[in-house]
Order: sequence, then C-alpha cells, then structure tokens
Amino acid sequence: MEIFLAVFLGTAFGFVLQRIGAADPDKIIGMLRLTDMHLVKTILTGIGVSSSILFLGMMAGVIDSGHLSVKSMHAGVPLGGVLLGIGWAISGFCPGTGLVAAGSGRKDALFFIMGGLVGAGLFMLMYGALAETAVFNSLLGGKVTLSQTEKYEALVSGFNGTLFAVLIAAGFIVLSIKLPRSLR
Repeated sequence: MEIFLAVFLGTAFGFVLQRIGAADPDKIIGMLRLTDMHLVKTILTGIGVSSSILFLGMMAGVIDSGHLSVKSMHAGVPLGGVLLGIGWAISGFCPGTGLVAAGSGRKDALFFIMGGLVGAGLFMLMYGALAETAVFNSLLGGKVTLSQTEKYEALVSGFNGTLFAVLIAAGFIVLSIKLPRSLR
C-alpha cells in the first residue's frame, strides 16, 4: 500500500512542479537571476505552510516526531550545496525538476540526470577516501533540530523551538507575499 501512496504523491508533486513552471529551465534561470520571482514566492510559501503544519502537528501530538529523520550536518554539506547550486545555475534544473522535465519530454533533462548519476557514482567511488578527511567532520552538534524531539536535541536550548520554527515559517509566508514579481 505504501508504494501506491508514494507513486500517487510523487505523481501529484511532479504535476504541481510542471504546472507552476519549475520544470522550465528558463523560469529557473529567471529565479536564480532574481528577474522572475514567481518560483521564489512559490517555494517560500510551500516551505512556510508545510513547516507550520509539521511543527504545529508535532506540538498538538498529531504528528509523531519519532518519524522524522534528521541528517547530521557535516563540513561537506555546504560544499555539496555549492556544487548543487552551480549545477542548478548551469543546467536550469535541480534533481526534482530535472526528473519532471524528463517526464514531460525534455531531452536536455536526460543529460542533466545522466550527469547527476555520474556525479553520484564518482562520489560513491571516492567515499572511502573522503570519509577520512574533514569533509565528514560534524558541524553544529550533528543531528539537531529547531525543536526538541524524542530523538534529537534542539539547536538552541532555553526557548520554545516549535514557536520559533512557526515564526520562521510565518516569516517565509509574509516574505513571499511582500516580494515583487520581479526585482528588475
């Protein structure tokens, strides 16, 4: 049953990405150049709404925080983020939008996907050598969240992390409303 739910949700998410233009490299490049803020506003709204639902649901006991999977922050994560950003800016695709674009028939997306698979393969081959370097040194305490959960410590103790997370989420929503359609 879980596989059907995954296929349904993945298909629905892909449909939404295609519908809002996130699988169009020209729209993504416009977003990265800050000339077309439509996708920025959509992303900020999505993060704000989903984060609010997540943290308020955990606070109300509707969502079990034990199901969250928090990854450790390593020194290599910012480096990987920079590499992802460079690839995103060059190609006009991120991993999710590249798959959606390929599904809609864009041939350039197939080259993007192949490049991602080659990069992942190279990382896999180099993993043993990289594991011994500073790339995997833990940053910010390792596995931490804004809000204390059953399994994870809060990044900063002494305040209500759930309230802080909801305030950040509300800030994202307000920012998405206040941003102009273009910064030109």
